[in-house]
Amino acid sequence: MDPLLIESTEDTPHILLDPGQGKFMIAERSWMENAIEFYEPVVEWLEAYLNAPNPETIFEFHLEYFNTASAKQIAKILLTLEKYSSKTEITIKWHYDKHDMDMLTSGSRYAKLLNINYEFIEH
Repeated sequence: MDPLLIESTEDTPHILLDPGQGKFMIAERSWMENAIEFYEPVVEWLEAYLNAPNPETIFEFHLEYFNTASAKQIAKILLTLEKYSSKTEITIKWHYDKHDMDMLTSGSRYAKLLNINYEFIEH
């Protein structure tokens, strides 16, 4: 499966989904107005990948900021990963700056809703 790479802009995140290298990451800022439109190809790619995934999938979030519209799409991505967790061992790595308690709290809220491995990594 071909990787999905979306370079970041001022208000959209950097996204790298590359099963060949085992890298799955969303990073930087996500505060676009139309988050549904932006994340739709990401979710579609992820669902296609999860039909025949790697034995292990480590999905990393390195977000500095995300708005409410993006939060809903991030939840959709996480729920999609959880839905296919019987096909691949999934681990979420939620990275946050040690001074950014809001990002830690956001990651914790998602973790409470999901039944998949979740790790918090402080920087």
